[in-house]
Amino acid sequence: MSSQTTTLPVNNTIMHPQKFYISGLHDMPFANYFYVFLFIVLILTVFSNVFLLVLICFGPSLHNPKYIAVSHLALVDLCTSLSVTPKVIEMFLFNSSFITYEACLVDMFFVHFFNSMQSLSLAILAYDRFLAICLPLRYHSINTNGRMIIIIFSVWMFSAAIFSIMVLQITRLNFCGSTVINSFFCDHGPVFRLACNDSSPNTIMAFTTIILFLFVPLAFILFTYLAIGLALLKIATAEGRQKALKTCTSHIILVTLFYTPLVVTYFVAYAVGFHPNARILNNSLSTTIPPLLNPIIYTLKTEENLVKKIVDNYLHIANAK
Repeated sequence: MSSQTTTLPVNNTIMHPQKFYISGLHDMPFANYFYVFLFIVLILTVFSNVFLLVLICFGPSLHNPKYIAVSHLALVDLCTSLSVTPKVIEMFLFNSSFITYEACLVDMFFVHFFNSMQSLSLAILAYDRFLAICLPLRYHSINTNGRMIIIIFSVWMFSAAIFSIMVLQITRLNFCGSTVINSFFCDHGPVFRLACNDSSPNTIMAFTTIILFLFVPLAFILFTYLAIGLALLKIATAEGRQKALKTCTSHIILVTLFYTPLVVTYFVAYAVGFHPNARILNNSLSTTIPPLLNPIIYTLKTEENLVKKIVDNYLHIANAK
């Protein structure tokens, strides 16, 4: 199925379509049940991330650099889910798969932007754990609340600049053929591959963003854990090593959940190719499931057990009165 063929001239040479058609899953049985599942995941994701943000906000003992980074991850998870799932549900459960050209560019920016922020948020948490274990005596002087906020603000500005350039590059493309996007949102790759004119700058930008926001953060995280591993070997007692390692457990789980499906997707896609349905299912689940599990892991599985810690704080305050 293709969208309306009417096009609008831009600068007398570039033709932009009025609308794109987002195909979603191709002839997959029970596809609507999958979209209902995504809706349930969205509700749980919103609740769990808001709950984590409230816990950190009302827990004075959690107002430190580590939990500024954790709350930032929760905020990014919340924004990621809200940028993806509601539009997917509207399109495919209510048969509204057409999207205007301008809305497509906005959708492209926010989905890719918040996905990149998830990756960078995990790198920021790795930086915090690296300082805490490898430089424990200097941790509080190096990693202050103010510096953590500056780091977070900087990565937001950097990501916004890169993805603004990526989206602006789309505007130079001429769409004279199919306007069917083989994805579940206005995905950058499937969109620029529809162009009739030279899209090599877009291909370069696609590889650049993958390297900058997937492989560079992952390499940084692996480097920090190599350094952490060497630091743990210097701890004299097994109990001390185990205690230090426990502070990283939640983060290691989050990194595995987030990066494994993405790395597999890119390597398989470029090595042997993916069926469009398999690619869409993998990408949609890797975009929606980690934001649901991240706050649960940090709330219940963390070595500090946030709920118990905050309850104990309030009980201590009540007893003191």
